[in-house]
Amino acid sequence: MKKPLGKPAVAAQADGFDLSVVAGLAEIAAANDLSEVEVEREGLRIRVARERQTVAAAQVFAGPPVAAAPVAPPPAVAGPSEHPGAVKSPMVGTAYLRPSPDIKPFVEIGDSVKSGDKLLLVEAMKTFNEIVAPKAGKVTQILIEDGAPVEYGQALMVIE
Repeated sequence: MKKPLGKPAVAAQADGFDLSVVAGLAEIAAANDLSEVEVEREGLRIRVARERQTVAAAQVFAGPPVAAAPVAPPPAVAGPSEHPGAVKSPMVGTAYLRPSPDIKPFVEIGDSVKSGDKLLLVEAMKTFNEIVAPKAGKVTQILIEDGAPVEYGQALMVIE
């Protein structure tokens, strides 16, 4: 079946900006199970961020980056991530509990740690970042597996 001749379809625009770009980034984020996608071109930065099991949210701005207000999750049963001793990931990356596959982990459940002791590594963009104990205590839970992907703010372990 042939399409009728006429005006070509025009993408939806907001303030002279083609919204199909935002829609395309949202599709990429959803298809690849990414929490966020960001692109910058000619001084215009577009960041599409999404929460798991929620609709993708988009920000479009020209100029320096602006922090977005966090989306409040629905009330849930308190878990390890709400624990006051939760050690959370400062970045998106891959967590490693040991410096090498054939070496014992930095810490194990039941180990006592001092403030500043190395707990694990988070690799992001080919850089290994040390995650250290924010306080002294005993490691009571390890919430991730060695080599697991982690999100920003995800609880990694609990120190009591």
